[in-house]
Amino acid sequence: QVQLVESGGGLVQAGGSLRLSCAASGSIFSFNAMGWYRQAPGKQRELVASITSGGSTNYADSVKGRFTISRDNAKNTVYLQMNSLKPEDTASYSCWGQGGGGRIWGQGTLVTVSS
Repeated sequence: QVQLVESGGGLVQAGGSLRLSCAASGSIFSFNAMGWYRQAPGKQRELVASITSGGSTNYADSVKGRFTISRDNAKNTVYLQMNSLKPEDTASYSCWGQGGGGRIWGQGTLVTVSS
């Protein structure tokens, strides 16, 4: 079973940066798409960014120009570079990978942005 392991979350001041990583272990195939969701207490889960194996990306309007998603197809690893962080970015960030067998989720990593 493929597992996704996230890292890079933490506490950062507004205006700062964090880089989230999500590495697949035990993979024998490349995900067709990977991405990140986030969810804060009292708010709906939202799709932050996604990227296909071909490199096509999509971003939520709230993070455009500040976040960059990238991936290493050979290692099924996806990254989320988060710049100019705002307090409203505070949330649990979960990565996912979409393959022919379904969608696999990571455990999530907490990002807290202080004002």
